[in-house]
Amino acid sequence: MSENREVILRFQKLTKKYGEKVAVRELDLEVFRGELFVFLGPNGAGKTTTIKMLTGLIFPTSGNIQIRGMDIVERHLEIKKILAYVPDEPYLYDKLTGREFLRFVAQMYGIDSSVAEAKIEELAGMFGAKDYLDQLCETYSHGMKQRVVIAAMLLHSPEIAVIDEPMVGLDPQSARLFKDIMREMTARGGTIFMSTHSLHVAQELADRIGIIQRGRLVALGTFEQLQRRFQAQEKNLEELFLEITATADLEE
Repeated sequence: MSENREVILRFQKLTKKYGEKVAVRELDLEVFRGELFVFLGPNGAGKTTTIKMLTGLIFPTSGNIQIRGMDIVERHLEIKKILAYVPDEPYLYDKLTGREFLRFVAQMYGIDSSVAEAKIEELAGMFGAKDYLDQLCETYSHGMKQRVVIAAMLLHSPEIAVIDEPMVGLDPQSARLFKDIMREMTARGGTIFMSTHSLHVAQELADRIGIIQRGRLVALGTFEQLQRRFQAQEKNLEELFLEITATADLEE
C-alpha cells in the first residue's frame, strides 16, 4: 500500500551530536501524506531532538530532513508556511490576551485580518475559549494555554502539524475534540507527526508508529504489524512498547 502513497516527510541519515553524545543516530524514516504518525520513545531517546530538527529550531549535525522535497535547512522559510508546531509546553506572551496572540500568529502567516477574525471566533467557540480569550495569557491555566496554542496551530490550515504531548492539560471534552480535529485533518490530506507518552492515545490514533531508543529507530509499522513482528498479538501498545525498548536495551 505504501508504494502508492506520497511521501511528504523524509528523514535521511539524520544525525545530531552534542559533543561526544549522539542524540539521534542516522534516522531514516518516511511519513506519508494523510498519515497520523506517532513517534514514541523513553525519556532521553531522541524524540525531542528529532522534533526540534523537524521544526527548524536546531540543525542536524549530518543528514537531512525534506518536507515536500524541500530541505528544511535550505528552505526553512517556505517550509514554515505549511508547517505548524504544538510544543509540549504551551508558550504564550503573558502580556497579550489570547485573542491578541492569535491575531499576532495570523499576521505572521499573512492571513487577511477579516479572515483571521472569523477564524479566531470559530476556533474560540470550538474550544470553549470565548470566556477567557480577552484576558491576559498570564492568567491562564495550563489547559487554557494549550487550547489557545492548538487554535493557533489551526489558524493557517497547515499541511503538516508537529505535535508534542497534545493532551496534557486538556479536559476530556477538549481532548476528544482535538482527536476529532486530528482525524479530520488527515482525512483532508494533512499530515500529523505526533510524539506522546500517552500510549493509549497513540494506540487509538496512530496510522503508523515509530519507536526510537538511544537515538536509533528500533521499530516501525502499524500497531498490528508491530504485534506480529514481536509475536505479541495479545499485548496492548503499552506492553508492546515496554518489551521493544527493553529488548533494544539488551541489544546495545
